[in-house]
Amino acid sequence: MFFLMRYIALTLLLASCSSNPPAPVIDRLPSHSTATSKSASPKTAAQTKLLANRPTYKPGDWRPDHYAVKKGDTLFSIGLEYGYDYKDIAHANYIEAPYTIKVGQTLQFGALKDKPDESDNKAAQTNSDGVTTYPIGSEPATTSTATPKPKEITVVAINDPKAIREPYSDEALKTPLPISKPAVEKTTTKPVVASSKPVVEAKADAKSEPKPDTKTDTKAEPKKVAESPEDIDWAWPTKGKVTAEFNDASNKGIDIAGSTGQSIQAAAAGKVIYSGSDLRGYGKLVIIKHNSTYLSVYAHNSLILVKEGQQVSRGQKIAEMGNTDSNTVNLHFEIRRQGKSVDPSKYLAAN
Repeated sequence: MFFLMRYIALTLLLASCSSNPPAPVIDRLPSHSTATSKSASPKTAAQTKLLANRPTYKPGDWRPDHYAVKKGDTLFSIGLEYGYDYKDIAHANYIEAPYTIKVGQTLQFGALKDKPDESDNKAAQTNSDGVTTYPIGSEPATTSTATPKPKEITVVAINDPKAIREPYSDEALKTPLPISKPAVEKTTTKPVVASSKPVVEAKADAKSEPKPDTKTDTKAEPKKVAESPEDIDWAWPTKGKVTAEFNDASNKGIDIAGSTGQSIQAAAAGKVIYSGSDLRGYGKLVIIKHNSTYLSVYAHNSLILVKEGQQVSRGQKIAEMGNTDSNTVNLHFEIRRQGKSVDPSKYLAAN
């Protein structure tokens, strides 16, 4: 009988399992067809065409980790050739001013590849008119959370009437107080009103003054997406006819004709890493570092208006056109990517 009941229970258990099939497996991964992406910010037709014509580059840095100094090299020419600030090269190799190097000397570049780009950390600038400008996102806080000092409340002390102490006697008890009338007038009229008025005014002032907002804004700012080194908004450095096109073998940039004293502007925002005339064939020269990848070069100037280490903005006047180390008045303009010359016409909008 016992075995029969166990058999019946086992049969019922198997029947219930077979009547409840396992739950179906549902794929909850997002479908590629429904994935959406944020569209890029709208661009003008000219900008779209310019970006489409720009050369594309594979990621990576072609520059070697070290370099052997050759005859005719200077620290300035090596910095331009490899796209580094000559002062950074000097610092990495313990070279002091006047930055003398010798043929065969090995310069280390490895540390410069990992060095943070200081041209992105733009410092505040004070213009000639006394106005201080700050880069976007680095403006100092202008709101103060200090609690204002409350106004002092003047309390008027009432000194009258004063109590007169006399020895106890039946005669003193029957005698009326001689100053009872003035005491009533002082406490109920003028002294009381005068003493209470400042207190009332202080309360009114306290109510009318807004309480300082001591709460700090705890709302987190949205994280900024790091811009690509290729994403630079280039502008023409000056106006004029292009008299010499880019040629990798004979002309590392373009030549723009103009007149002596004509304004030369920065083609993009960045940091001045060279200002002088130590590079043969360039005359009075300005070099601007825009990021860890790009430099721009402005040669043959008659007058330089910026100093090394200075931050400049796009379109800011940096020099005046001239013919130093040149037979004609013109601007020789270069764009260098990791030190290699590239065709500026691929980056400048058609004009």
